[in-house]
Amino acid sequence: MKNILGRKVGMTSIFTDDGRYVPVTVIAAGPCTVVGLRTKEKDGYEAVALGFEPIKRRRLTRAQAGHFKKQGVEPVRVVREFRGEAAESELGQAVTVSGFEPGDRVDVVGVSKGHGFSGAIKRHNFSGGGASHGSMIHRQPASNGDTNAGRTVLGSRRPGHYGVDRTTCQNLEVVRADGDRNLLLVRGAVPGGKNALVLVRQSVKSRRPSTVLRMTKPGAKA
Repeated sequence: MKNILGRKVGMTSIFTDDGRYVPVTVIAAGPCTVVGLRTKEKDGYEAVALGFEPIKRRRLTRAQAGHFKKQGVEPVRVVREFRGEAAESELGQAVTVSGFEPGDRVDVVGVSKGHGFSGAIKRHNFSGGGASHGSMIHRQPASNGDTNAGRTVLGSRRPGHYGVDRTTCQNLEVVRADGDRNLLLVRGAVPGGKNALVLVRQSVKSRRPSTVLRMTKPGAKA
């Protein structure tokens, strides 16, 4: 199973076996436990519910405690569903980073860092006005659009809430999977701050080997 939950540790750079020096994000992934199975017959879809980070029973609600007791698994703090692979999994099964190999492509889902209410320069990378004396416009977002409209046009890039959005980084390369320390090293940056919860799942846009297209005339054999 190439789906797992983890916490973002931080970023560093390492040398790969083929001599590349690449920036990577270190994710403390797993071990996770299969705490639920969704089937088409009962739920209308197939999915696997993974649990992450053990939690004391006294910190659970009665509904949560009853669910884990019914499934016969140890209680966990975080539960997330991953579509598919229900037939290949069973309740109580442990999921670790050993299921990943260098070169695998994954999508990493997380919540981006929060920046509060931010201006247009920070939020949308506006260049800003002149910095000399008398400019009067330094970090202002300039014109608000047509004055006859009497409203702000939907989709305008204005100051506002910035961050704390569910963000997905697609098609990232797995550089290393350390099963002894439950660490997953993924090339590039992933959303969220340190210790943020992230979901690592199999990529939906894996790169395929390029093919050479041959131009043929209509009706001719390829």
